[in-house]
Amino acid sequence: MRGPGTWWRGKSTPAKVEAYTRGSFHFFAVMEVLAAGVPVVREIEGGPGAVLLLLVCVHAAISALTVSQAVDWVCGRREQPVRTLWTLGAATALISVVALALALALHGPGGEEARSAAGSAIGVVIVFGVGIIALGLDSRRHVYTLLAGFAGGAGAVAVLTGMPVLGALIIALLVLACCGFITFTAVFSVWLLKAVYELDEARETRARLAVAEERLRFGRDLHDVMGRNLAVIALKSELAVQLARRGRPEAVEQMIEVQRIAQESQREVRDVVRGYREADLEVEITGAQGVLTAAGIACEVTGEAAGLPVDVQSALAWVVREATTNVLRHGNAERCTVDVGVAEGHVVLRVENDGAAGASDGGGGSGLAGLRERLAAVDGTLEAGRVEEGVFRLVAQVPLAGAGVREAVV
Repeated sequence: MRGPGTWWRGKSTPAKVEAYTRGSFHFFAVMEVLAAGVPVVREIEGGPGAVLLLLVCVHAAISALTVSQAVDWVCGRREQPVRTLWTLGAATALISVVALALALALHGPGGEEARSAAGSAIGVVIVFGVGIIALGLDSRRHVYTLLAGFAGGAGAVAVLTGMPVLGALIIALLVLACCGFITFTAVFSVWLLKAVYELDEARETRARLAVAEERLRFGRDLHDVMGRNLAVIALKSELAVQLARRGRPEAVEQMIEVQRIAQESQREVRDVVRGYREADLEVEITGAQGVLTAAGIACEVTGEAAGLPVDVQSALAWVVREATTNVLRHGNAERCTVDVGVAEGHVVLRVENDGAAGASDGGGGSGLAGLRERLAAVDGTLEAGRVEEGVFRLVAQVPLAGAGVREAVV
């Protein structure tokens, strides 16, 4: 059974930041009910208190809906929730007015009870309402207008209740300061969430560019090999045709030369393909250690890769490359270990990391299925999976006896 910890560790870093942002601002709705609704019920008994509590709960529900839609908008999954933002703003102003009207009706325009009841509900509702609305705004000008509007409105309401101008100014400044803090939190959360997703997208783009660059390199190598030989074959074939039409015996020699060049081209293509597919194990381990360390993942390497057969090194080097890529792209590891050793006539490579989502079967030639195909060419095996909570281990074994390079047929 999967627990909460497994659910959290299975998420990518951007998904974790998104979940944290959603949870934090959804919790604001709960805090609003506890901070505004409960005190109102204690201060205003009977039906009016129940009405205010209901209005605060409705405002909290609209706030929670606004959080969900605003975060989806930030992540690019929907359009800006303009109507929901206006609804929350209107509900915030309406509840503030209703709370003030009920307090004045019960306790008079100058009573301390009226100020206490109205201040408790109005202050909390405005602060949380403005902060959540800021999640869905796309410009600083809109944010400043929002803050100024509600702070000025709070000051005007204070004056209407009979409070001195200085007191009303203090109320407006307090509302501006509290709303400003929550608004800053919202704006920073939006910026952080966008930045994390952009960095993750940039990392994926960099991986795709690396693959494209490797394909271009392979294409250039193949063009260099085949371009000259094909040109020579075309010229000698044309010469052989001309000689054959004239009945010259030299045409046979030219076609023999064409055959030789074609066979030589086939051999060179095999060399290019083999060089493209083979990799050096020691170089790959060193590169993996450098890349992981640069990414903030502690990497420990044990064992010796030198002296192993070329085909064994090539197969295991691809295992190291794929495992490293998966740790960087899919996991959230803080530690990774790479161990190479020989046991019972087999070369054993172990790659272990503490990010349980650190490897996934991408299918084809880029995932675990592709690695198993490469290892099968040298009678090797691959095992991968979670060995304990939060730990992923990949084990590749290749026999030393009878290992040999199986040339590709082109």
